[in-house]
Parts: sequence; C-alpha cells; structure tokens
Amino acid sequence: MAGHGYETGRLDLPFTGIASFGKRPVVTDWAAIEAEAAILGAPFDGGTQFRPGARFGPRAVREASTLFSFGHAGAYDHEDDVTYLPPSVRIVDAGDADIVHTDTEASHANIETGVRALLDAGALPVVIGGDHSVTIPAIRAFAGRAPVHVLQIDAHLDFVDERHGVRHGHGNPMRRAAEQPHVSGLTQVGIRNVSSTAREGYAAARAMGSDILSVRQARALGPAGVAARVPAGARVYLTIDIDGFCPSIAPGTGTPSHGGFLYYEVLEMLQIVAREHEIAGIDLVEVAPDHDAGQVTSILAAQLLLNVLGFIFHARGAR
Repeated sequence: MAGHGYETGRLDLPFTGIASFGKRPVVTDWAAIEAEAAILGAPFDGGTQFRPGARFGPRAVREASTLFSFGHAGAYDHEDDVTYLPPSVRIVDAGDADIVHTDTEASHANIETGVRALLDAGALPVVIGGDHSVTIPAIRAFAGRAPVHVLQIDAHLDFVDERHGVRHGHGNPMRRAAEQPHVSGLTQVGIRNVSSTAREGYAAARAMGSDILSVRQARALGPAGVAARVPAGARVYLTIDIDGFCPSIAPGTGTPSHGGFLYYEVLEMLQIVAREHEIAGIDLVEVAPDHDAGQVTSILAAQLLLNVLGFIFHARGAR
C-alpha cells in the first residue's frame, strides 16, 4: 500500500477528521494557493424561485466527497486502466466565499473575487453552489482572460432576461453569461419539459449563439455526438445543475424535473469533452440536502466532480 498513506499508521477513514472536499488540504489564504485545482464553496441560494436549501450544498457535497478519500495515491479505474488523480495533482479546498444574507450583489461580488483569486493562483476553479445564480459571478471572473465556451448540463434553459426587476437569480445565469464578451457561445444540454424560460427566451438564446439539446436529443446523438456539438478548439467552462439528472437518482434539488440524465450518460460525455478541450472552470449547483434522502444527490455530485477532475488532469498528462 506504499503511497496510500497507510504506512503512517493511521487509516484516516472517511468519517474521521475535517470534511474538506475529498479530505484535501484546506487553504483559505487564497494568495497562498499552490495547486492544480481549488474548490470554492458558494453557499448562496437567495436567487431561488421555489424550494430553498442549496446554501447547504457545499457542506453536503464536501461531506459526501469523503467517501472517495481513501488514501492519496489516486483512484484506479479498471475499465480505463488508468489511475486518476495521482499525487502529482494537487487539489486544495479553498473554503467558502463570504455570503451576505439577503444581499445578492455583495454575495456575488465575493464569489467573483474568490474565483478570480483561484485563477490568479493558476488553479482550476471548481465552484460548489449554491443556486445557479452563482454561475453569474463565476463566469464574470474570467473577464480579461481567453474566451470560454459554456457547456451547461441542466433541466432548465436559465435564459430569463428580467422578471420584476430580478436579473441575477437562478433563472438568469445563461442570459448573463451570453452577454459577456469573453463568452464565445453556449451548448445547453438536458433542457426539457415545462420550462422556466418562455418561448421568446429560447429564440433569444439561439440568436445569441446557443445550441440547445434536450435529454432525448442528447440520447439520440450519444455522448460522442453531444461532445461534438462543442466547437473545436474551444476553452470550456462547465456548469452542472444537479437537476439535469433524473430526480430518481438526484432528488435533493430545489426544482426537480423528471426525464433527466442518468450518471454514465453525463460522465461519458464529459470524459470526451475533457479529452478534447481545455476545461477552464467548473461549477456544480443546486444540491439541496434537506430534500436528499440517503445523501444520494450529494454523493452523485461528489463522485461526478472527482471523476471529471480525474479526466481533466489525465488529459493534461498527469500520471
């Protein structure tokens, strides 16, 4: 077991110690981060229109991630014959952005500051929400850098411009993203059924460069076909709303929508995207643990993030 840490005489089991993401080191001094990837919690759910609770998502996903924290010598996948996330891939937990209750603008500004700090440190930012409005400041943080193409996994288009003066809620993030000059386009996958975006919103999304696929359309294309819809050579910002998955496997979310993806449908798609594109940033949002029997949604979120990080750094040459 050399290299797994067991030789120190401590097992460090998942239920012991501090529940950082994957039980990785905690570095809350963002100016001192030296890592390939850094996790940032964004526990804000003031943009929700139905069930709140995603403010507790970062804690729940971190707790669930300890399930996958045995040792530190990487995770061997016998199907791929690859050991993912070897010790050479340094991942740290950067704590949470400061959230000011009832103040969306201040909270979003603090999230943007956090993501910008991780980018300045040269780390891949991985933001755990929080509701989907936290994607607005996360993508703003990329201003002044090379353009990114947004790949969204979601049940909802989230392309509302404004309702009753609200422009920065969880129904607005993709519209706000499309308005950013450093966003080159959007591929929106999993969009289905009764939507929070009206017909004119879909027209506006397509006019602003969005490619929209439902779950059934994605299944007809297959993972490789969906991945091929992302423009060749694009740097990708990946935003995953957990309600993109079927609530049969992800019930712990504020706006569940039946008919969603199953785990391997998304995993295989993202494995191809990670192999063929530079992933510039990630967020995973809308995990609401109060609605999550048995922690299945939190575990899904943690497992997906760790696997995707493995794919990303394997594609970058980590061995």
